Amino acid sequence: MAQRILIIVTSNARMGEHAKPTGLWAEELAVPYYALLDAGAEVEIASPRGGQVPLDPGSLKPAGQNDPAVERLLADPVAMDRLAHSRVVAELDASRFDAVFFPGGHGTMWDLPLDAGVTRAVEAAFAADKVIAAVCHGPAGLVTARRPDGQSILAGRRVNGFTDAEEAAAGLDQVVPFKLESRMRELGGRFESGPLWQPYAVTDGRLVTGQNPASSRLVAEHTLALLGLAAAPATAG
Repeated sequence: MAQRILIIVTSNARMGEHAKPTGLWAEELAVPYYALLDAGAEVEIASPRGGQVPLDPGSLKPAGQNDPAVERLLADPVAMDRLAHSRVVAELDASRFDAVFFPGGHGTMWDLPLDAGVTRAVEAAFAADKVIAAVCHGPAGLVTARRPDGQSILAGRRVNGFTDAEEAAAGLDQVVPFKLESRMRELGGRFESGPLWQPYAVTDGRLVTGQNPASSRLVAEHTLALLGLAAAPATAG
């Protein structure tokens, strides 16, 4: 039976009260999406509100200039239909999937931590010992999930995500509702990081976290390894 993967993405298209558009970062979905599909997995896409998923316009270039996976995504009618009709996270049982994967994009910072369905999905996956993976701002979907003892699922775990230094370099450290690295540290995560904008990922047990868009492929490779669909990558983390 094929492995089943639940990809949870943002529904949010604006940076809070700011006019700046945001959403899902295309590369962070496209790269793991096709890595999983090409390895024989079945993929479901869900979001807090369901329906149309906003793609961050900053993650898209003119046709022919994007990462090959993004070009493939934009030309794939099945994938685009899934993004147009994403499932509602709260209506799904994450424990029935083999893995839960969170792509990033700044949109995640405003809606994933506040969505009870997302929190329940992560807690259910964690309790069932499923693979949980997130890249860049995707770990925003993990910060409200708790273990049965009340502690964060990140407590005591080696973790990674979009760094405070990268947020400052992007000029958005005063725009985001919280700094992801700082929050993960506050929750007891043993935060590790690589150079700015370079691929970096960390695996701790069944948890995989990666730093930035360039880390999308590395996080996908770590996830595939945990699912038994590929050999473990001999790279960072």
